Amino acid sequence: MEKLRINMLSQATSVDGQGVGSAFLEQVALVKECDDIFEVEVNSKKHNFHIHHMHTVNPTYRMRLNKHHVNVAYVHFIPSTLDGSIKLNKAFFTIFKKYVISTYKKADEIVVVNPAFIPPLVDLGIKKENITYIPNFVDHEKFHLLNEEERNKIRDKYQIPHDKFVVLGCGQVQTRKGVLDYVEVAKRNPDKMFVWAGGFSFGKLTDGYKELKAIMDNPPENVKFIGIIPRTEMNDIFNMSDVLFMPSLSELFPMSILEAVNSFKPVLLRDLDLYEEILFKDKDCYAIGKNVDEFDQEIKHLASDKSYYEKYSEGSKIISEFYSKEHVKNLWREYYPRVFKKWASKKKLRK
Repeated sequence: MEKLRINMLSQATSVDGQGVGSAFLEQVALVKECDDIFEVEVNSKKHNFHIHHMHTVNPTYRMRLNKHHVNVAYVHFIPSTLDGSIKLNKAFFTIFKKYVISTYKKADEIVVVNPAFIPPLVDLGIKKENITYIPNFVDHEKFHLLNEEERNKIRDKYQIPHDKFVVLGCGQVQTRKGVLDYVEVAKRNPDKMFVWAGGFSFGKLTDGYKELKAIMDNPPENVKFIGIIPRTEMNDIFNMSDVLFMPSLSELFPMSILEAVNSFKPVLLRDLDLYEEILFKDKDCYAIGKNVDEFDQEIKHLASDKSYYEKYSEGSKIISEFYSKEHVKNLWREYYPRVFKKWASKKKLRK
């Protein structure tokens, strides 16, 4: 058989500071490396593809899901995870959620980035046999440990003392990301520096915009909001910190966590079910808190107990090793030929 021609459809990179955009760029680059069996284009207008892989649910992409090729939809979120991200008119939001569900149902195959998404999708009426879990990955050439000298240069850039204990938060500034709890924990730890990398990717549409904007304009003395950082510089930001603290109230797929663990720093997260499998809760790879009091205790423990710190540093290494480039590449090499073969006879597609 000739090479499978795959059209990747996405607008994920049109908004800065989104993990979905990072995941899209990584996935496309990875599949392009399999050029012995795949030919890959992005947002092509051509009609001769075997597979259309829709990464974002734009109406123009939905219109291209038809019987002439295999239609794959990438699920980075389910409707319930939109709450707390974007503040829209209630009626419009309801319509949008229905649109998202119907778009997923229109696809032949679904790829989820988190196995926790599978049961809700089945409940929405999508056949389980048409859903495949393939995790995101992080390129270790882009995200890796830096030495102390390099680390100190980065701290100098952001005017942070070399000996300061730095607690990093990252992601879009929105209610869902737990920014309010992050700032409250910072207030309880005035001897430490709290740095948040990210901004208002959706501007005034952001849920909680007014309250969060007021905090950003007048933060506590030990809190720095450094804005949206280009992804090419995020490895520096992760290495500059001592701990990654992500108090998100809900998450989709935590690309920032997968990137951060390559600096081998401990990760402190809210106790969310979706982390349990993908971040190996059973191996105790990350520190957990349920509220501000527990987050505060964990930060103090990590800063004062070297053995406790090293325990979760080792946990980050375990997470880092699992999401290797080669492992995920092999999953895609198996996936596309399998789903094409599955649907070729049903749709009478040209091989």
